[in-house]
Amino acid sequence: MNHAPSHRRYRRAPAVAALTAMLAVLISVPSATADVSRGDSPPAADWEWPVGDAASPPRVARGFEEPESVWGPGHRGADLVVDRGVEVHSPAAGTVAFVGVVVDRPVLSIDHGNGLRTSLEPVRAHAQVGDAVSGGEIVGTVTAGGHCGAGCLHWGLRLDGVYIDPLPTVRDLRPSILLPLPDG
Repeated sequence: MNHAPSHRRYRRAPAVAALTAMLAVLISVPSATADVSRGDSPPAADWEWPVGDAASPPRVARGFEEPESVWGPGHRGADLVVDRGVEVHSPAAGTVAFVGVVVDRPVLSIDHGNGLRTSLEPVRAHAQVGDAVSGGEIVGTVTAGGHCGAGCLHWGLRLDGVYIDPLPTVRDLRPSILLPLPDG
């Protein structure tokens, strides 16, 4: 009798978690009620890039690749192209939950509440465990180490312990709206 766990059971959990996280992010974004014809700015989300900004976001060297099983191969985060020494910002408000070395790389983790936790590596931390940080606050600098080589920041995001894609938190997923040209 084979007692090996079914891969189907594990495949659904990350997919459901990712969908739940994306819905939570979309729900947290204010509704698109800005009147662009009056010059209002579209509403902004509460999440920011950990390096760069919305006007000049970093290039993504490697995106999230959901594993087929809990221990299966995949890429549990996004690798952002960035120079060593660049300041790293908290992508959202939270509390610094971990600062230390994991395997061979310096890692900083931030608990954002509601089951969401960011991990950033390799980062020389300026913040300490227990520090409350606001979105955009400097928490460290990119240093040497990490799995993606020099010139890279790995940004992971977990929802209730399951890795999900962090990029939907900073990319506007609302549909584009075409407005009529003004008369004149």
